[in-house]
Formats: sequence, structure tokens, C-alpha cells
Amino acid sequence: MSQLIMIFFTVFLAELGDKTQLATVLFASEGRHHPALVFVAASAALVLSAGLAVLLGLAAERWLSMAPLKLLAGLGFIAIGAWTVWEHFKG
Repeated sequence: MSQLIMIFFTVFLAELGDKTQLATVLFASEGRHHPALVFVAASAALVLSAGLAVLLGLAAERWLSMAPLKLLAGLGFIAIGAWTVWEHFKG
């Protein structure tokens, strides 16, 4: 149970304020879509995205078992952050 709670809160905190959540807020605030439709569509998209991530994680673990996956993931996040900062200052 504690693993479930840890995974839930980690993903929940990672999703707060990201582009996906902002897009959902925009769809809901337009008033053109029923709130239940926005909720169901956004939830389905997140479930599908999480399912793909799990499948990719399983495949990566199988093929990259010798590589430290957490290190690779961390370097990927650093690279994305550096690229985002570069794009901001580039103009």
C-alpha cells in the first residue's frame, strides 16, 4: 500500500501545473464543452499515457538492465530543463 501511495503522490505532484493540466483548465473554462466531457477525455488521455509509460518502462528495463535507468531519466530531465531555459533566453 505504501508503494501505491508513493507512486500516486509522485505522479500527482509531477502533474500539478504542467501543460496537460493547463490545457484541461483551458478546455473547461471555454464553456463550449461539458465539464464531465472534459474530465472523462482528460482522464482517458492520462490513463493511456501512463499505460504507454509503463510499457516503455518495462521494455527499457528489459533492454537496458545494465544501465542505471534513474540516472538516464535524471539526465533526460536536466536536458529538457536546460533546453527550456536556453529557449527562454534565446528569444
